[in-house]
Amino acid sequence: MALRLGDIAPDFTAETTEGTINFHEWLGNSWGMIFSHPADFTPVCTTELGRTAQLKDEFEKRGVKVIAVSVDPLESHTEWVKDINETQNTTVDFPMIADKDRQVAELYDMIHPNASEKSTVRSVFVIGPDKKIKLTLTYPASTGRNFLEILRVIDSLQLTANYQVATPADWQQGEDVIVVPAVSTEDAIKKFPKGVTIVKPYLRTTPQPNK
Repeated sequence: MALRLGDIAPDFTAETTEGTINFHEWLGNSWGMIFSHPADFTPVCTTELGRTAQLKDEFEKRGVKVIAVSVDPLESHTEWVKDINETQNTTVDFPMIADKDRQVAELYDMIHPNASEKSTVRSVFVIGPDKKIKLTLTYPASTGRNFLEILRVIDSLQLTANYQVATPADWQQGEDVIVVPAVSTEDAIKKFPKGVTIVKPYLRTTPQPNK
């Protein structure tokens, strides 16, 4: 069964390039991102893992732990990391799950038989400190993911978790946000001292509260 937003992220124990982990214990009280790769030593995946490593400081700034998964064995991961570091001019220092029995891939519905019976699609799950799934993304195996977009969504998710706001289309850090409908205009004016603009009774904006 496909996982849905708000579901508890399935727990598991797995071998990784940084030793055996229990997923929920590894996450602790942090945000997390788990993302799958069709196979080791493939070109698009090489750029994706390299890009994630390059963005290490951005993920850390947001308190997000990153973990990758591929159905290839641990020895293959270890060798592949050398290639990633060399070709992408970076250092991969997050764990990669060796999912040769497809335990994690099956738990997270990462194998879509009509696309490929042997390898995972490019799935992304962002998980909150409450262990609930906050975001799911699925790309075809041929398309590299946009990790700046993933960071943008994490920013939005964390704003929503900490303040009663939502973000409009194409929102970027520092831009105005939307007051959620559950907050009355009267309460919004008290809650957001930077000001509330009433575009329509149901569409009210305020400057980003944490900037």
